[in-house]
Amino acid sequence: MKMIVAEDDPLSREIIVQILTNLGHHVRAFPTGDAAWGAFQQEPAEVIFSDWVMPGLDGLEFCRRIRQLQTKSYVYFILATGGRTENADHDAAVRAGVDDFLIKPVNPDEIWRRLFVAKRILDFTRHIRQIKALLPACMVCKKIRDDNAYWQDFESYIQEQPNEDSSAYICPDCQRAQAEAAAQHH
Repeated sequence: MKMIVAEDDPLSREIIVQILTNLGHHVRAFPTGDAAWGAFQQEPAEVIFSDWVMPGLDGLEFCRRIRQLQTKSYVYFILATGGRTENADHDAAVRAGVDDFLIKPVNPDEIWRRLFVAKRILDFTRHIRQIKALLPACMVCKKIRDDNAYWQDFESYIQEQPNEDSSAYICPDCQRAQAEAAAQHH
């Protein structure tokens, strides 16, 4: 995965970069949140490791800025801290958009676990975006556009799909209504 590390302590930054590199990731590291933010704007990353307390742009503001962007892919944000471990601190971080926390000094096993979860979430968000792109639907009439730019109603579209289970997608309310209508006709 492509990663950005924002850490003002040179030794901590070097350790985190070494761990991430050993895990096979592409890592760009910066000594300030400002530098990391600038680099992210030039070339986004999938995962951000940021120290909480840094001169200039701190980790929370860095995260807020990323969340305010309309990025085409989700960015998983991990915040590292040595001293901010109170519930109120974590609440503020979650409200800023932080996904996960690491307590310093960082542990390679803890980083691996966080990245395992990050990859799963990033894969899920990519899958959801693909599904949304696959079903272009008219918001007015609910017709779906196929690969040939032909618009057809939902039922016809679903029946043409190769998945044999696709015809079973009827909500319980509609199933009851269909059964009641069929009973009235007999």
